[in-house]
Amino acid sequence: MADPSSYRPKPGQIPDSPGVYKFRDEHRRVIYVGKAKNLRQRVANYFQDLANLHPRTRTMVTTAASVEWTVVSTEVEALQLEYSWIKEFDPRFNVKYRDDKSYPYLAVTLNEEFPRVQVMRGAKKKGVRYFGPYGHAWAIRETVDLMLRVFPVRTCSAGVFKNAARTGRPCLLGYIGKCSAPCVGRVTPEEHRELAEDFCDFMAGRTGTYIRRLEKDMMQAAEEMEYERAARLRDDAEALKRAMEKSAVVLADATDADLIAVAEDELEAALQIFHVRGGRVRGQRGWVTDKVEAVDTSGLVEHALQQLYGEERGDAVPKEVLVPALPEDAEAVSQWLAERRGSQVSLRIPQRGDKKDLMVTVQRNAQQALGLHKTKRASDLTTRSRALEEIAEALGLDTAPLRIECYDISHLQGDDVVASMVVFEDGLARKSEYRRFQIKGFEGQDDVRSMHEVIGRRFKRYLQDKERTGEWEETPEAAPGGSPVPAATGPVPAATGPVPAPALTAASPDDEPEPREDDGRPKRFAYPPQLVVVDGGQPQVAAAKRALDELGIDDIAVCGLAKRLEEVWLPDDDDPVVLPRSSEGLYLLQRVRDEAHRFAITYQRAKRAKRVRSSPLDDVTGLGETRKQALIKHFGSVKKLRQATIDEICEVPGIGRRTAESVAAALASTAPAAPAVNTATGEIIEEDDGGSP
Repeated sequence: MADPSSYRPKPGQIPDSPGVYKFRDEHRRVIYVGKAKNLRQRVANYFQDLANLHPRTRTMVTTAASVEWTVVSTEVEALQLEYSWIKEFDPRFNVKYRDDKSYPYLAVTLNEEFPRVQVMRGAKKKGVRYFGPYGHAWAIRETVDLMLRVFPVRTCSAGVFKNAARTGRPCLLGYIGKCSAPCVGRVTPEEHRELAEDFCDFMAGRTGTYIRRLEKDMMQAAEEMEYERAARLRDDAEALKRAMEKSAVVLADATDADLIAVAEDELEAALQIFHVRGGRVRGQRGWVTDKVEAVDTSGLVEHALQQLYGEERGDAVPKEVLVPALPEDAEAVSQWLAERRGSQVSLRIPQRGDKKDLMVTVQRNAQQALGLHKTKRASDLTTRSRALEEIAEALGLDTAPLRIECYDISHLQGDDVVASMVVFEDGLARKSEYRRFQIKGFEGQDDVRSMHEVIGRRFKRYLQDKERTGEWEETPEAAPGGSPVPAATGPVPAATGPVPAPALTAASPDDEPEPREDDGRPKRFAYPPQLVVVDGGQPQVAAAKRALDELGIDDIAVCGLAKRLEEVWLPDDDDPVVLPRSSEGLYLLQRVRDEAHRFAITYQRAKRAKRVRSSPLDDVTGLGETRKQALIKHFGSVKKLRQATIDEICEVPGIGRRTAESVAAALASTAPAAPAVNTATGEIIEEDDGGSP
């Protein structure tokens, strides 16, 4: 690991002009490329105290052994040079998007004497007009089949074309009218090229002209009583309309635009692009990338624009590019796009209307793409095995942690404090083993104390189950809290087969009744994990370890995952364990932590919603939901029910005097809510509890 001060440029050596800089490692390989409006200010930022740098930036500058730069005249030139160098050197610390699949394009080979329409994948070729990309090749073939009625362009391969020219017999498409058969001279090269260009114009969005022309010719043929020709023109127009209907209108005014959305987490990002031409979605594609450099959403967008339009010219760059966040130097990027298009390009964030609504759809696709990418990555057996081995090596465990439990605390400003426990076995979620806790030992916000309570309660139940089944021998001494200390240590093997578990409930474990005598089924907390993960840093890890120590449990490893920098904390260690960014072990720990957070916050929101919907009538013993609704329906609101006498309450069908007295007592003991106030006028709004209790 190099010391950045060993290759730091001397003061005043770096110019304060726009430019592009390269970091090289000890083998002279380029590992990072960046651009700057002011080279002196930007490069100097890399040579500050390492503790102040982002972990990814810190890794880059300690891997590098030298830095060099090139001065350019404008920021646009810097953007172009940065793209060229990234493409040339493929630096390991630069964000590079990779296609999550090889997307098919509809291509027209205008660089040939007789242009051909075909499906193409891979790198784009010079002189070929591309449309798309499409999600499936069959979608392209269906569209082409409809359009060949009107634009009978060649679709055959070079071998078939030459064989037809040699024999003087066209292929089947030539006989049925879906190819103009230039191979046998039915049309001249110029006429065939005109057909191909008309095909391209229609695919580019200029559809109205051709349909109107066909309809005009159809009416004229009908007037001249050429009914067969009129019918053929009618069918041609219908074919073009069906081809257009395959992509619905999403933007008015025949807009040409590309919409870009980003979904990201700490380690990866997914990008989705919708290509809209003539107001219709003509193509869609997605990229994923590892976040190998310290980059935010605007930086991801800038890298995407470079990769998307770096090799494009003319109409391939649309008039509008809609993004979720503007690049840091949006003006220079807009100018660069305009130079590639040959006319002005609008780069902006949609604020309202159809474009904003479509951007929401693109964003949803990006989120789904990121989730699908992570699911595919997690489902691979080899990857899961490697992740568990990396965790064991990083944490110094004797064996891979086949069962991992993760805990998280959730609350809203100290109210409705709850905790979650999620279980992963062999790297996969075991949802039947998930548990939820209510914090009972105290009130208020204290995540450390809450974590101590939850860990203590979970493993106290585990020891009780072991004591009940006789799997642990008691010693004369007892751990704090009255639980027996196990006479022997060592990991308890995890279950090797399916383990039935009771259904989840919102109650905490301590709220449940004592389990019955052993009936052959495993208890709720019968299996111990090899690793306990807590959401948090040193304080939460120390609290979890202290809870285990108090119960005399010393064979379960504990660690914490701090969300800010994704650092892994171990008990009694002053420095965290930093797993490599590309580590499968870190990815698994992050997924476990995120699942615990999701499960906890879902429970916390459900509790809060239930509390908000509560009614004074809920505390009346023996008053069910049907009679509650009958009371509210009779009186109209809880306020009017509170004002009613016992005799008036007894008039409600199904309500006896004793129940009426209980209702009156419950409402009398509950103070009415404070009156609502209109903040604009200061007017006090009369209370009306509505129709629900």
